[in-house]
Amino acid sequence: MIKSRGSGASTPVNGKQVTDWDTRRKRKTADITQALSASPVDVAALRRMAISEGGLLTDEIRRQVWPQLLNVPPNLLDQEPETVERENNKDYNQVLLDVQRSLRRFPPGMPDEQREGLQEELIDIILRVLKRNPQLHYYQGYHDIVVTFLLVLGERLATALVEKLSTHHLRDFMDPTMDNTKHILNYLMPIIDRVNPEVHDFMQQAEVGTVFALSWLITWFGHVLSDFRHVVRLYDFFLACHPLMPIYFAAVIVLYREEEVFDCECDMAMVHHLLSQIPQDLPYETLISRAGDLFVQFPPSELAREAVSHDNMASSTFKDFDLASTQQRPDSVLRRRRRQKQAALESSAAKSVVAVAQPSAARRFVRLAVMGLTVALGAAALAVVNTALEWAPKLDLFP
Repeated sequence: MIKSRGSGASTPVNGKQVTDWDTRRKRKTADITQALSASPVDVAALRRMAISEGGLLTDEIRRQVWPQLLNVPPNLLDQEPETVERENNKDYNQVLLDVQRSLRRFPPGMPDEQREGLQEELIDIILRVLKRNPQLHYYQGYHDIVVTFLLVLGERLATALVEKLSTHHLRDFMDPTMDNTKHILNYLMPIIDRVNPEVHDFMQQAEVGTVFALSWLITWFGHVLSDFRHVVRLYDFFLACHPLMPIYFAAVIVLYREEEVFDCECDMAMVHHLLSQIPQDLPYETLISRAGDLFVQFPPSELAREAVSHDNMASSTFKDFDLASTQQRPDSVLRRRRRQKQAALESSAAKSVVAVAQPSAARRFVRLAVMGLTVALGAAALAVVNTALEWAPKLDLFP
């Protein structure tokens, strides 16, 4: 488990590290240019560049690479977006309300006239995609994703990429019901359990559920991160990877905050409040690397059955709580259990609770890049395609 807190910056900031980073940055820019110039474009290399330290570096590069990561045909990128009819549009009023509330998603100091113009474009992109794809249903938080693409790409490119994203990575969030969204959230606790059973048990005893991570998932963290640089860095990562990668990233955030979780009272409201407030100084590069490691170590296919059945696990009985007296607080039991396990770990490194293997960076990036190519199905459907008939989920996370 990650113990030390980083500065939260995505790149080194001083001394010799700056020179080293500048050298790596120039080399990476050259590698991206070479991959874009290849015939055909070396998409696998671009995926590795998007995943590795620093991501795609600049918005100028993102404008060239994001369409490749989403496999958007060049002819669609050149199309001028059509005029959108707003009157009698069933989604317009809700979209308008959400966009009007999105002021903080625009750069500080942007002139009001420019921001208002972008907000109008944001409304048009959303309504345009929904009109072209009547099978898609708008959800609150969708605009947080679309505005990121608008600010990086402009209206024309954003329209094409958001439409592709909406029919692939985001498809499960845009169903008539939240069933698939709830199912994807169900992957969170099994991932945490594989890495740190004590954090998992603590959260289960607190009955905190997974709702605290809902806005993280459906906005790709765009709604909860204040620094736009961190948002686009995560988008580089998510676009290059499997559609379920955001839930792995949510898990590593929880695991990173292990000490805060254990210091919190084992109470649903207290734990939910703690986890729903994401620190803004997270070590993003470290967490991105960690999420990639966990995806390789515990792929969705391995967690599918646990995710399907996990909604019933809040009522499970844990041995520690059975042994505890009725007067003893469950958080005290968990802390004692944790101390005992730490002592055992110190005395015998061979008895590690969950030792997650760390594959080499090159191997991890290659595997993630290959896995990222499989985006033709929605995330939940892709993850459970081999078990759907056998396992019927009871999705009651939101009673």
